[in-house]
Amino acid sequence: MHDPTPANTPTSADAPAPADTPTPADAPAPADAATSADTPAPADTPGNAPAPENARTPPAAAGCPAHGAARQRPPALFDPRFAADPYPAYAWLREHAPVHRTTLPSGVEAWLVTRYPDARQALADARLSKSPHHHREQGAHGKGKVGIPGERSANLMTHLLNIDPPDHTRLRRLVSKAFTPRRVAAFAPRVRELADGLIDGFAARGTADLIHEFAFPLPIYAICDMLGVPSRDQEDFRSWAGMMIHQPGSPRGGVGRAVKRMRGYLSELIESKRAGLADGAPGDDLISGLIRASDHGEHLTGEEAAAMAFILLFAGFETTVNLIGNGTYALLRHPAQRARLQQAVTGNAGTAGTDGRTDAFLETAVEELLRYDGPVELATWRFATEPLTLGGQRIAAGDPVLVVLAAADRDPAKFPEPDVLDLTRTDNQHLGYGHGIHYCLGAPLARLEGRTAFAALFGRLPDLRLDADPDELRWRGGLIMRGLRTLPVAFTPHGGSTSV
Repeated sequence: MHDPTPANTPTSADAPAPADTPTPADAPAPADAATSADTPAPADTPGNAPAPENARTPPAAAGCPAHGAARQRPPALFDPRFAADPYPAYAWLREHAPVHRTTLPSGVEAWLVTRYPDARQALADARLSKSPHHHREQGAHGKGKVGIPGERSANLMTHLLNIDPPDHTRLRRLVSKAFTPRRVAAFAPRVRELADGLIDGFAARGTADLIHEFAFPLPIYAICDMLGVPSRDQEDFRSWAGMMIHQPGSPRGGVGRAVKRMRGYLSELIESKRAGLADGAPGDDLISGLIRASDHGEHLTGEEAAAMAFILLFAGFETTVNLIGNGTYALLRHPAQRARLQQAVTGNAGTAGTDGRTDAFLETAVEELLRYDGPVELATWRFATEPLTLGGQRIAAGDPVLVVLAAADRDPAKFPEPDVLDLTRTDNQHLGYGHGIHYCLGAPLARLEGRTAFAALFGRLPDLRLDADPDELRWRGGLIMRGLRTLPVAFTPHGGSTSV
């Protein structure tokens, strides 16, 4: 999947949602930062303010000489205001310090890359390794300052987010044999069935928290089904996943425990499926596909299989939680764009239905939502294997480099009117799912789930509306991932299911 992750290490705060805010590169990455307290939302700012629907955000004032030298200081990063709306700070960095060295809340020093050309170069640069072994601060990974918390102690290091060629090439090729576009396409009816079932659970009530009741469970159940996790065990996965991203009600400090429990379960499941295949069981799930791929001339060790299943599962849900949550919030805050999508999924007569044009519009809309306020704020960790120059800055061997996807995807040098949400934007080569050999393996599944979720929500709940003051919303602060903690909505209550 892509470059995302769990909310893991100390960073910014759970902060109120901005007025207008809105996958996987080999798999989603861990949100490597801890959170602080809920705090009041910032004033409306460029990127996230309820401006006129298609008004262009004015240029950052930081570049205006009239504001004096004080305006040339770098903006505060990783505080509660930043968590609520990082885009003004990223705009300043793009203009004044496009490759910027900073100290993260964990104490680790890293380079932030914010301009599109530099970001694209860094994502594909072989001199930037994915392996934490190249980090000059060797103890940082063991202390959970980089990477997914608990992955080392749970013996889950050998996955696509942590390795380079040739091991990366071999593992990705094996996983690609099982995780095929055909398998994803065949899974579409099941994703729609899951989406409708979740909406059925709250449709008669007239209110819902779309994060807890829809955006969070949909990708968990979907990836569990695809991997072949029995339905009787899927609630355990929902609980472990909630611990990993600090869902309300989850115990604090449970990330490491959740990772270990998930790893133990997956090891047992893999051995059970391996035995079943040996006895002639059909095994048409993804884990069985991984086992078969490893038994035909190539090889996945038990440790590699468990690590791959773990990262596919973990990568397969948090990015989609945020895609659905951020995307729905953005649509509710941009009524003209929401009306375009709703028209596409309901048609002139107001009845649910899809055709080729609807599918094409949904595809374009999802790409724009990924660009505008995507689920992955920063790509996962990279480490310089030798001295190199990036964006005019000299980076020493061993230095961590973090590509800020959220900043690159609003670079005005690449995207006209980047702070405007335009669901018809066609020239949209965003970096939300990465670039290069670590491009998100799970991107087709994430896109399918996003299209299905938006079609189901706005097709079945045509008067869906925000049921909270935007200033009261809280964001899950994290270094890698960014998404809403809750999304209260209201709509006209109704029963029954309608297929879109």
